[in-house]
Parts: sequence; structure tokens; C-alpha cells
Amino acid sequence: MNENFMKEKPVLPLILSMSLPMVLSMMVNSLYNIVDSFFVAQISEDAMTALSLVYPVQNFVNAIGIGFGIGINAVIAIHLGAGDEKKANMATTQGMLLALIHAVILTVAGIAVMPGFLRMFTSSEKVIDLGIRYSVIVFLFTFAIVLGVAFEKVFQAVGAMKVTMLSLMCGCIANIILDPVLIFGLGPFPAMGIEGAALATGLGQVLTLVIYIAVYLRWPIRVKICRKYCRPDRRMIARLYAIGIPATLNLALPSLLISALNAILASFSQIYVLVLGIYYKLQTFLYLPANGFVQGMRPVIGFNYGAGEHRRVKQIYRIVLCMSGLIMIFGTIICLAVPEKLMELFTQNEETIRAGETALRIISAGFIISAVSVTSSGALEGLGKGVPSLVISLFRYVLVIIPAAYILSRIFGAVGVWHGFWIAELITAAVAFAVYRKAT
Repeated sequence: MNENFMKEKPVLPLILSMSLPMVLSMMVNSLYNIVDSFFVAQISEDAMTALSLVYPVQNFVNAIGIGFGIGINAVIAIHLGAGDEKKANMATTQGMLLALIHAVILTVAGIAVMPGFLRMFTSSEKVIDLGIRYSVIVFLFTFAIVLGVAFEKVFQAVGAMKVTMLSLMCGCIANIILDPVLIFGLGPFPAMGIEGAALATGLGQVLTLVIYIAVYLRWPIRVKICRKYCRPDRRMIARLYAIGIPATLNLALPSLLISALNAILASFSQIYVLVLGIYYKLQTFLYLPANGFVQGMRPVIGFNYGAGEHRRVKQIYRIVLCMSGLIMIFGTIICLAVPEKLMELFTQNEETIRAGETALRIISAGFIISAVSVTSSGALEGLGKGVPSLVISLFRYVLVIIPAAYILSRIFGAVGVWHGFWIAELITAAVAFAVYRKAT
């Protein structure tokens, strides 16, 4: 492939070729999230509640891996766009080493904090026990998550999107197959319950990492992990973290949001905590495919920015914004048309279904406008502008929705929390548009 295809190929075909493999893999990943929760819900409603409470910490660990991976991706793409392959190789090498260090720290910290964290949100010893049993196994596979994401972002930086599609899809499909086998005990396998769900997740992540390593060793790509670049370079590390830390915070903020909303909702009923957990499982079916377009955009927009192609940068942003908007329109229609059917995938409790139906209809009012903040934040990360991207996420996940949810819950009860979502999306879209224009 022509090494300069990212700045020479027409923009729309380029974005489609880079994004569609990621959209497909993200849709499979979305399906996995829903299938995984479906099987866990068959264990008990307590098991599903435990997963909902573990999710913020699990998401935080993923956020650190993905956020730093975004830093690796952006730095590599910008240097390749500028024609500096030496710096691109240095970013690859030092990024992978730092990812390994992060994995060790996160494994220990994730296992250590869970008992105390779970007790902050529930007094049910059964839910706490299920949450601990699930989280210990999941966090033992942190190395596979963090290193797998680092490899994913390296492959994406050079435009090898089909490799990342193959690896992610194989991992997700393995998870889907292993879930019922390990949870309920099929064939020679014993029934492991919630531990089986955690083990299926971990083994799928290991498979993804193994495929990345095998492809890297068998078919060398434009950037390389080189021993001569293992010695820490202050400037390179600073640049990786300058993009990676804001990107990590962007992705970690939903964990803070979910924890805050869980605390508000728990004061009304445990049912609302479960509804929030189910919503976050369902919304991945929208936001992960939209994120597929953002992932396809990042290396392209970074490469063109590094090459000085500012007109193409604007075209790329507009096209991805339209694509994200179309996905969100689809999601809005589904949530308004059949919210009760979506809830029934996870629970048969009539009260939970009714509460979830109301929640989905209200929250979906903010889906379409959220395309502005999602696309703007991703574009700024691709351009290496981590702080402006973080500002958008702060408005979306903290500065508006948490105060709005608390105040409205005091007035309207738990339903007020759901109204906080669309209010936050509306205000954040205006902020995102202004921040993006100023930063570019």
C-alpha cells in the first residue's frame, strides 16, 4: 500500500475504508456486551447488579489502557505524516514498555480496591461476594487488555484496520462462545457461574493479544519495536502522556459518572441501579459503532495534520460527524419504539422493565446531539490536542449531568436522573462545537 494513502486517497472512500472494519468489530463487541449480560442475568438479578457495580472500576482500567493507546496512536500518526519514521518507531517502543508497566500496576490496584468499592454502593453481602468473585478473575487478565489495546492503536496508526478488526472480532466471538460453556457448564466443562463469565472475558482478551503479536511477528508493519529505543526519552514520554492522560480521563469520566449516579439512585431503590447498569450495556450498541468511525478517523486526521493538509482535516471531521449522527438516529428510533423488549433481554421483573422503559425513552432524547461531542473529542485527540478534548468530556460526564441529576432527582425522584442525560448532551454539544473551532 502507498505509504501516503492517508493524504492522497479521496476523503469519503478513505474514511469508509479505515472506519468500516472498526465499525464491524465494534458492533460485534457491542453484541458481546449484550450477550455477556444476558447470560449473567440468567444466574440471578443479584449477579447482574454485581456486574453493574463492578463496571465503573472495570471501565476505569480499560480507560487507562485505551487512553494511553490513543496517545501512542496519535504520536505515531503525526510523526508518520511528517515523514519522521525514527520518532514513530521510538513512540511505538516506549509506548509498549509503558503499557506493560501500567498493566502490572492496574492488576494489583484493581483487585485491592474492589471489596471497599462495592461496599460503598450496597449492603447486600451476596452482591458484594458475587462482585469480588467476578472482579478478581477479570483483573488478573489486565495485561491482556492493556497490551492488546496498545498493539491495536499501533496497527491503526499505520492504517492496518483489518488486522484490528480480525483480532477484536476473534476475541469477542470467543467470549460469546465461552460464556454459556463456562457459566452453565456445557460438555466436559464445570458450571462456574459468575466466575465463568469473568474467565470467558479474560480468555477472549488473551486471544486478541495473541493474534496481534502473531501478525506483528509474521508480517512486519511500517513501525517497529526496537531495542535501541528502549532507553527512556523524556520528550517522547512527555508527548505520549500529554495526549494519553487527557484521553484516559475522557474515558474514565464515565466511571465517575456511573458511581455518582449509582449513589443517587440507590437512595430510591436498587432497581434503578440495575436499570442504569442495563442502560450502559445497551448504549454500547450505539456508541461502540460510533467509536469505530472515530477510531478510523484518528490516524487519518493525525496524519493529515502532521502533513499540513488542513483542508482535508476539516473534510474528515465533517464526514465522521454525519456518520456518527446517522448511527445515533437509528438508536433513538429503537429506544423509542421497543424499550420494553430491550429491557426484557436482561430481566423479567415487571417493575424493573417499566422503570427501564421510562429511562430509555427519556435518555434517548440526547442521542442525536451527542454525535457532536463524540466526534469533536475524538478529532481533537487525533490532532494531539488532549486538553481541549478533556474539556468536552468534563462537561459531558461531570460538570452538567451530575449536578442536574442530583437536583432533578430531588424534585422528580429517580426519573429526574434520566432527564439529566439529555440536558447534559445538549449543553455539551454547544461547548464541543465552540472548543473544536477554537482549537483548530
